[in-house]
Amino acid sequence: MDEIFKQQVWEITKLVPKGRVTSYGAIAKAVGYPNHSRHVGKAMGGCPKDVPAHRVISSSGTLSVPEFQEKLEAEGIEVENFRIKNFKKLFWDPLQEL
Repeated sequence: MDEIFKQQVWEITKLVPKGRVTSYGAIAKAVGYPNHSRHVGKAMGGCPKDVPAHRVISSSGTLSVPEFQEKLEAEGIEVENFRIKNFKKLFWDPLQEL
């Protein structure tokens, strides 16, 4: 996974609005690598502090990182059993919203 890919992933993630969530797969598609959601997850692992990694979750609406629940709830997102409530309503699709 190269630095350019990571930078692209981080730049798109910075655009996810507060109170909304997106998926690893949606970001992968937005940067032109539709089948690379795992790579997006890896890129999030070492991302800078200004990248809101907590807003990127699995496409099923489940938190991959349980510690992110607190940050999401602080933004008004309801989480129950590590799943985002109203996931479809809160979902931010970079391909449609950018």
